[in-house]
Amino acid sequence: MRAGVSADVIAVPRSTWLLANANPLSKLAAALLLTLALLLTIDWASATVALVLELAVLPLAGVSIRILVVRGWPILAAALVGGYGTALLAPKTGGVLFDWGPLVFTEGSLESGLAIVLRGIAIALPGIILLASTDPTDLADSFAQNLRLPHRFVLGALAALRLVGLMVEEWQTLGIARRARGVGSNVGFLGRFTASVGQGLALLVQALRRATRLAVTMEARGFGGRQRTWARESNFRVIDLWVMTAGVIITGAAMTAAITLHTWNPVWT
Repeated sequence: MRAGVSADVIAVPRSTWLLANANPLSKLAAALLLTLALLLTIDWASATVALVLELAVLPLAGVSIRILVVRGWPILAAALVGGYGTALLAPKTGGVLFDWGPLVFTEGSLESGLAIVLRGIAIALPGIILLASTDPTDLADSFAQNLRLPHRFVLGALAALRLVGLMVEEWQTLGIARRARGVGSNVGFLGRFTASVGQGLALLVQALRRATRLAVTMEARGFGGRQRTWARESNFRVIDLWVMTAGVIITGAAMTAAITLHTWNPVWT
């Protein structure tokens, strides 16, 4: 602990959003509970209810719909592709809505495709909420202090996670430097692909060198010691009870909707 800095100052949460004050383990448990429940059934009712309630929770994590669309478009695209494939290959039940050669869509197949789209987004959102409202250091503290995981593994994973953003910046820097030297300016897909392979190898070499220096530095500073203290204590508070309760309520509401509307469709049937 640095001189002149009190423990109260260090323990201040890194974000002012409500969910940032909750213990990462409570948020992880709530997300896992909802995810497991949605994995048990493929139907539009449970996915719709879960999705609506998850969207209502998004502002508590500091994520707006615009940010969600801008940063989460790959998930949306993957869900749409999965829904299209399901609607195309699902059993053709109900009335025919579209028939053009091999492309046949019926009421039953479209319902299955819609269920896959909604289910995919509803399963992905809890993870987005968890990542958006959780500082990696807080997550590592909870794993090491509350779950008693080996601190060498936890701190190593935290250091690697912290370096992801740096590797993205280095990739961009390498690209600019290579283009300045005339490398990677080849026209055509094959030329760009070859240049990307070379750039990837350069980034790999830099990552290995940085990892080696970081490992030596962490060992020199005592991170590999058998006993260690933590500047930030990871504790459970009242808000964690609310987070877990919200997870149970959302899960129960989604399952109740599916059973009530007779859309419950277990994956094992």
